[in-house]
Amino acid sequence: MRGHLTLGSNLADPAQQIEDALTALAERGIEVIARSSLYRTEPVGAVLDQPEYLNAAATIETDLQPDELLAVLKDIERRAGRETDSSAPAYVRDGPRAIDLDIALLGVLVHDTDLLTVPHPRLLERRFALIPLLELDAELATPDGRRLADALAALPVAGQDVRRVD
Repeated sequence: MRGHLTLGSNLADPAQQIEDALTALAERGIEVIARSSLYRTEPVGAVLDQPEYLNAAATIETDLQPDELLAVLKDIERRAGRETDSSAPAYVRDGPRAIDLDIALLGVLVHDTDLLTVPHPRLLERRFALIPLLELDAELATPDGRRLADALAALPVAGQDVRRVD
């Protein structure tokens, strides 16, 4: 199954964290078909007083089912030092992180369980996700036909600054 992931980091060496995550995906049998440029982005969400993020996107090919893919992503996050258990004292929603890996899209699959929703439920609200994904494929759309390019055009720039890193 072909899919699209988003990656982000704002701790330690964010560019290296993203590289390490892409390598870890390949080591676990998830083929990385393409990857976007890196983008420097403002924090969004509840915790705005934190370093800027580096974000990217990747096109992948995998035989894993959605929940299996999520388990691999969570394991990569944990190994990089991210607290992924929302009930743990060290967990901060929207807080700084060594690496954040999200499943944005899995082809035309719609998946909704207690653990995972695909497409990502906030995908169409996040410039930091849309811009790298559209770099990979300008025609990307959600399974219900909503074009990512149209969603991006409708979003305000204020509070969601995204700058390509050369």
